[in-house]
Amino acid sequence: MSDNNSSSAKSYLDSAIAQGQSALGSFTGSTGDKTEAAARKDQAAAEKEASHSVGKLGPLNVSPSGGVSADDPNRSEGSWNQTVGSAKESLGGLVGSEALKKEGSQQNAEGKGQEAQGQLSDFGSGVQDRVKGAAGGMVAGITGDREKEEEMRRIHDDAKTKQRSAEADIQKQADS
Repeated sequence: MSDNNSSSAKSYLDSAIAQGQSALGSFTGSTGDKTEAAARKDQAAAEKEASHSVGKLGPLNVSPSGGVSADDPNRSEGSWNQTVGSAKESLGGLVGSEALKKEGSQQNAEGKGQEAQGQLSDFGSGVQDRVKGAAGGMVAGITGDREKEEEMRRIHDDAKTKQRSAEADIQKQADS
């Protein structure tokens, strides 16, 4: 939707073009085509990476497209509950209190669930708002309403940021 060349769709298209160009270079023996294909492939990979990157400062997220979003409160509250729960578990182990360890373990588990609930909420609303922004932007573009088109672009970009932030956090947890 935005014009910053960090679109996933554009990266896939450039990657496909690079594959075709590489095949053509192999077929004709043209090192120029092969070199250009390799450069286009690298550019496509960079575009894909940029379209998925999100800067995070506390509960705020910013993307290269200028999209800004705030995390669902359950994400930060759940993370806090995990931290406090882990501290209670450690303290309980240190002082020999099974009750404190159990309480900490339970709070940690509840925090994980709460954070996951917030991530799923952000992911779902991000996808929904991206569709709304893309569709609204197309309609506004067809009707020539540039102000509405820009508003829909902002909605799309903010929603993409929210979705990508949730995806990144979910992936980080899956990797750990």
